[in-house]
Amino acid sequence: MSNPATRYIPNTITLLNLLSGCLACIFAFRHNEMVGGLYGHEWVYLFIGAAAVFDFCDGAAARLLHQPSPIGKELDSLSDLVSFGLAPAMLMFNLMQAQQGQLVWVPYIALMIPAMGALRLAIFNVDDSQATTFRGLPIPANAIFWIGFCGWMQSYRVYPGDWVVVLLIILVSLSMVSRMEMFSLKFKNFGLRDNFRRYIILLAAISFVAIYGIAGLAWVIVLYFVLSALTRRHQA
Repeated sequence: MSNPATRYIPNTITLLNLLSGCLACIFAFRHNEMVGGLYGHEWVYLFIGAAAVFDFCDGAAARLLHQPSPIGKELDSLSDLVSFGLAPAMLMFNLMQAQQGQLVWVPYIALMIPAMGALRLAIFNVDDSQATTFRGLPIPANAIFWIGFCGWMQSYRVYPGDWVVVLLIILVSLSMVSRMEMFSLKFKNFGLRDNFRRYIILLAAISFVAIYGIAGLAWVIVLYFVLSALTRRHQA
């Protein structure tokens, strides 16, 4: 019999993921304002980061407490869509809109991120083959890339132009629903042999962030693409 005291813990953690994503969306509309000592876009990074921590902890808590549930799985996907799909999209929308380009429709291209994210999560939920490997870019990795890209624009005060950003949004969004095999970033144990690529990603993340700051996160996801492609080629 399940313990009533622990039954709701995993879903509560998942809801904290969702609430963090909601707060990230709110601060995305104040991206260039100083709020509590930080700029709005910095709060977005923090809340998406908090959502990622809660996303990791809810599954771990469900396994530890033996409380997995179909509702928890669906709630997790809904939360991920807000935190890792809608939140980075709102950040990109507001950053692009602030450029005041001639093409007023361009910022709305950012809505492709949650649209493809929703499709990616729906496919994941009905595809039992994605236990150890993924098909397409995981939606949390998508959010990490956009944090890094936005961090690069903010740190270096550079905007590469509407068409470059539009192309990038299309490519990254479509990568979430591609058939490309990508290895899971979750550790099931800490053995070097089973987690060699994961340790490379972890060390690269530390190195890139130390060198480039938040902008380094974008390069971590680029490396993730490269390692996944190389692994697929080696197996073929």
